[in-house]
Amino acid sequence: MDATGYLAPVGFEDQLFNELGDVIERHDRLMFAPGPERRVFWAQNVWRNPVRIAIPSIKGAAKILKFNQRNWALFKFDHFSRAKLIEGHLPHVSAKRQVFGEPAPTAPLGSWTLIDPDTIIASADCSSPWKNGDVEFEEDKVTPPNRAYLKLWEAFTRLGAYPQPGQRTMDLGGSPGGWTWVLHEFGTDVISIDKARLDSKIANLPRVDFRQESAFGLNPQEIGHIDWLCSDVICYPDRLFTLVNQWMDAGMATNFICTIKLQGDTDYSAITQFADIPGSKVVHLYNNKHELTWMKVPGVTDQD
Repeated sequence: MDATGYLAPVGFEDQLFNELGDVIERHDRLMFAPGPERRVFWAQNVWRNPVRIAIPSIKGAAKILKFNQRNWALFKFDHFSRAKLIEGHLPHVSAKRQVFGEPAPTAPLGSWTLIDPDTIIASADCSSPWKNGDVEFEEDKVTPPNRAYLKLWEAFTRLGAYPQPGQRTMDLGGSPGGWTWVLHEFGTDVISIDKARLDSKIANLPRVDFRQESAFGLNPQEIGHIDWLCSDVICYPDRLFTLVNQWMDAGMATNFICTIKLQGDTDYSAITQFADIPGSKVVHLYNNKHELTWMKVPGVTDQD
């Protein structure tokens, strides 16, 4: 097709469409732009080197896909019954939820869609090892005080890198405590910062040092070195950019996972300034809302 496919997160189709700018073909959330893969922030999965295939029959479609590789994920947007019949002739791919702490899937997983009754578009090489980029976890619906912890679970799982027991971690914008809980569960010493209080069961955890103050008033030299600086603080992107640069310039933090909160129209210049920080990347996590996640983990994000 001499193009690359980009699958938008549900509800953020306009962001991806505007980011690409030159969409030549679109099928619901799946958009194709000319040329090889480019840096985009609003794609949940990228279809590399897609091909358009005229299919002779339902069984013939499955045979063609299986000839290329074993595992395929269907993106459904139309022709549901026929697509389901084709899927039924393909090897089963588990749809079980990700268990946090277990590694991301490693088996190659292609993607395909039926754009009309006789035509498939397929890509054997996709950016996400999960079906359509959907990273759904077996949730803990009892302990964490909100569902924001899923973002941090997803970030660590995608990175394949985790805090280690005894390390110092920091949660900026900690209230009510979902991210603080995640960091504490690794056995780290957590400094949790927010003007609002933590949920009491999180604040009372043994290695949590809660400080009721602004994340923007901290002096990195006074805090000391932090192994993982994590931020889900609500602020404008420029203010977060200033904050992380303060910590990087001071050399007082090694690894960063920070949510870039967006209001109104997407400010691509504000996002790009994060993506241009050497050795880092910006992604839209499946568990993000109208926000992106900036990650800087030496030895991991600088290899992508």
